[in-house]
Amino acid sequence: MSPRRNIEFKARLTDWESARRIAAEVATSNLGVEQQIDTYFVAAHGRLKLREIVGRGAWLIAYQRPDGHETRGSDYRLISISEPADLSAALATTLGICVVVRKRREIYLVDNVRVHFDQVEGLGDFLEFESVLDPTHDDRQGHAQVASLRDRFRDVLGEPIACGYADLARRRQCETTDAGPQGSNP
Repeated sequence: MSPRRNIEFKARLTDWESARRIAAEVATSNLGVEQQIDTYFVAAHGRLKLREIVGRGAWLIAYQRPDGHETRGSDYRLISISEPADLSAALATTLGICVVVRKRREIYLVDNVRVHFDQVEGLGDFLEFESVLDPTHDDRQGHAQVASLRDRFRDVLGEPIACGYADLARRRQCETTDAGPQGSNP
């Protein structure tokens, strides 16, 4: 199996209702809502997560993507998993778990671009564009598609996010741990 490739961009979402109106205008289809649980494992190279979609199945996703505020490429492998609890236990025992991210994801398609409205537990609301590349779409086209959507949604996009949800969740855990118990004196 050869790796797949996305061109993607993620930012905070500032206005859900306006964003939904824009999505209704530009989307070629609405794929509905998913509840996702992403368990991230310690990986020597790249990133490794087990994605469980409530009521729909599970996938192991190994990927490489640089961090950065701009649109960037992501190379990934997607493997369907029939026994997610067993796999998660095995990977947790051998690699260790970095963090678990839970989110509600509303998905629209604009041709080959997935538009994700994400409500991430403990982190907030985000809008993500993923141009799914195939033999008929190359990086240049993917970047152009994402740039067009960034322009179309510009009024509802907040701060660009340079990293993944796992990185944001780990930072939040560190901040919570470093703060110590509320009301205690040093």
